[in-house]
Amino acid sequence: MFLAGVTFAIMPLANGMAGETLDRVMETRTLVGATADGYPPVAFTDENNQLTGFDVEVAREIAKRLGAEFKPVTPAWEAQVAGRWAGRWDIAVGSMTPTTARADVLDFPAVYYYTPAILVAHKDNTTYQSASDLDGKVVGACAACSYEDYLRKNLVMDVEGVPPFEYEVTPGRIQTYESDGMAFDDLRLGDGVRIDAVLSNVPTVTAAIENGMPFRMVGEPLVYEPLAIATDKGDAEFNAKITEIVDAMRADGTLSALSEKWFGIDLTTVK
Repeated sequence: MFLAGVTFAIMPLANGMAGETLDRVMETRTLVGATADGYPPVAFTDENNQLTGFDVEVAREIAKRLGAEFKPVTPAWEAQVAGRWAGRWDIAVGSMTPTTARADVLDFPAVYYYTPAILVAHKDNTTYQSASDLDGKVVGACAACSYEDYLRKNLVMDVEGVPPFEYEVTPGRIQTYESDGMAFDDLRLGDGVRIDAVLSNVPTVTAAIENGMPFRMVGEPLVYEPLAIATDKGDAEFNAKITEIVDAMRADGTLSALSEKWFGIDLTTVK
């Protein structure tokens, strides 16, 4: 089952006059897109010092269908989810979970894929077999992201069709990081040296393991996250255009093809 054109209510605010973002993109023929770096295969800098990955290629395709050039920027995650971008970038294609709190300051014109979240431990540990085995332990996660929300048991995703989930782990301490990569750097130092596990997503963890990180996944995925394209609050015309483009990318197989390319599996539908 998949959701075509999933949207949140769009309420105009003073900082997002209707049509302002779309007009700017059309006038400059440039789509400035916020994304991340250091999250292979989603978004990362390759050997040619070029930003690439699933999110980057999705954003580039959206720009192409708008008749614009894609210009990536990598602002801090906290700045992306805070909204009120003041024209610094036009869109965020950064695997963002459309939580209720974020919908207060951002619009989510399209869910474009779903990813399973899972705990990962150092491979030297053999005692953690399920999420509950990490109760009372130190678990790392990206700051201000849905994984931190899950660990704090306040994750709210009110998107229709998402499979229900339960909170299966109660950490003794939650250690937050600017990125998953920084959390992985602490975990690879050894079992329990700084942290006991990290909550991340299966594609990112799989890529880390394939690149030599001494990790193993613990148990089954805890939650399937819907991941959405975000825009600053209030431009109904721009949102409608993004919804239209992503629907077309889903219908013509572009989204599925990009998912298969970068993840080796189609994550554009709920399993």
